[in-house]
Amino acid sequence: MLTTTYVPGAPNWLDLGTTDTEASAAFYSAVFGWEYRSAGPEAGGYGFFEQDGGTVAGIGPLTAEGALPSWRVYFHTPDADATAKAVEQAGGSVRIAPADVFAFGRAAAFIDPTGADFAVWQPGETQGLDLVAVPGSLARTELYTTDAAAAKAFYESVFSWQTRDVPMGPGLTYTILTPAGAGPAAAHGGLMQLPQANLDAGSTPEWHPYFEVSNCDTTSARATEAGATVLIPVTEAPGIGRFAMFLDPSGALFAIITTARD
Repeated sequence: MLTTTYVPGAPNWLDLGTTDTEASAAFYSAVFGWEYRSAGPEAGGYGFFEQDGGTVAGIGPLTAEGALPSWRVYFHTPDADATAKAVEQAGGSVRIAPADVFAFGRAAAFIDPTGADFAVWQPGETQGLDLVAVPGSLARTELYTTDAAAAKAFYESVFSWQTRDVPMGPGLTYTILTPAGAGPAAAHGGLMQLPQANLDAGSTPEWHPYFEVSNCDTTSARATEAGATVLIPVTEAPGIGRFAMFLDPSGALFAIITTARD
């Protein structure tokens, strides 16, 4: 389970790159009740989604040529420059070199060996998201990949994550991801191999967020009413909860979950 007591390797920031900030802000406000706040004229169009006075995500315009709308997951690092070296040594590549974001922290973006984009956040004045694991905030992160074995080895090398494989049916395995040295309750997400049917349909490696919601069915209905495309309808996962997955109107993938409670 995520907490705001961020440790190395845990997700600590999340933002949406989009072609239309205003339209995307309106969509997520309709789905989750978030409020949008601009970071100011010096921030290049970047802003924040807020709930109950706390930041739950960032949002900004796409700047790279050919980039498609997507959510980007950031993982905590005490040293973004050292992580950049670790990424390259493990076979990944640096997409955006480590750089200071005013006094808030230091960020860098990478591509793993299978082609999935991810980032790191080295806290300065901003430790990370203000709210996680409560309705309307980030609940977990997940990687879909074309090579689960290679991805697992890469992230174990870069972040020293603990991993545990769970059979999901014939030929399917889900790998649970946990920060180094933490117990099973601190698991922050998972990774899985993209099935051939998804690859044939054009799916590519990517990280995506799950947002906690009080009622998965109700939120799913709001999402579709606001223009989302359903990828996975509301599904019951025993011991995990009820979840669903969508493309937002701009094409960014996200999921929702009502986590099962003991």
